[in-house]
Amino acid sequence: MPELPEVAALADFLRERTSGRTVAAVEVGSIAALKTFDPPVDALAGREVTDVARHGKWLDLVASAAPTSPGHGGAPLHLVFHLSRGGWVRWSDALSTKPVRPSLGGSSRGAILALRVRLDDGSGFDLTEAGTRKRLAVHVVRDPAEVEMIASLGVEPLAPEFTTEVLAGLLSARNQQIKGLLRDQRAIAGIGNAYSDEILHAGRFSPYKQTGSFTPEETARLHTAIGEVLAEAIAAASGKPAKELKDAKRAGMRVHGRTGLPCPGWNGIPCGDIVHEVSFADRSMQYCPTCQTGGKPLADRRMSKLLR
Repeated sequence: MPELPEVAALADFLRERTSGRTVAAVEVGSIAALKTFDPPVDALAGREVTDVARHGKWLDLVASAAPTSPGHGGAPLHLVFHLSRGGWVRWSDALSTKPVRPSLGGSSRGAILALRVRLDDGSGFDLTEAGTRKRLAVHVVRDPAEVEMIASLGVEPLAPEFTTEVLAGLLSARNQQIKGLLRDQRAIAGIGNAYSDEILHAGRFSPYKQTGSFTPEETARLHTAIGEVLAEAIAAASGKPAKELKDAKRAGMRVHGRTGLPCPGWNGIPCGDIVHEVSFADRSMQYCPTCQTGGKPLADRRMSKLLR
């Protein structure tokens, strides 16, 4: 799933290519992906793209008022979308002229075309989704806050208002595992499974550490790790085309997705251990016992069941 650094890079990529262009058409490929009906998607046609913004893991293509479009009103519109686990943006300088045929989406594992945005110069982009769980979500709204999941987003972790004191308040609000807090979009916007692994490794914290147990020194260390990991990932993704962002993300991971490989340690000093994994029903997390859990491997419930 693309997280804050990749979504920020996608916003930059799309903004550079779409700003100032006029939307020629929006074609729905997966009816299940479209979550709104008023305004209709065709209300975007004829409007100029003025910006592409980011809200947590959501992308927001902003289209200007269109007084020349009868019945569509003069207010700006927002095409907001969440790529979820299997979604992606595919840009083309020259889109196929063949119309998109709408479908119900289905459960095919192969990639489906969920939405196509055509611009006035023939360029545009597709939203595609792979995998059997189709969760990509597209909304056309007058205000992004109309989308409940955007309205409920927590603090942006790279914003000035995300201070050590704010983080301390989040840690103390409810005692839970720190991995869960970092992934909670209502608390901190934009961090998911991958970057929470990276942040906890950089800060040298067990993913199971209880938030209520953080000392002021540990809170400051976690705050620093959040900022440094995300800033480094954003710098690595910046300027890359959409098709290269997935590979750039994988290449930058120190522990996430690297089960069984040597842990790089921290401060440039290898620790001599290997990356371990804990698996769940629909995801897994990676960590280093030496760096994060005092040398003790965490119980992997899935493997424990297999060994019974």
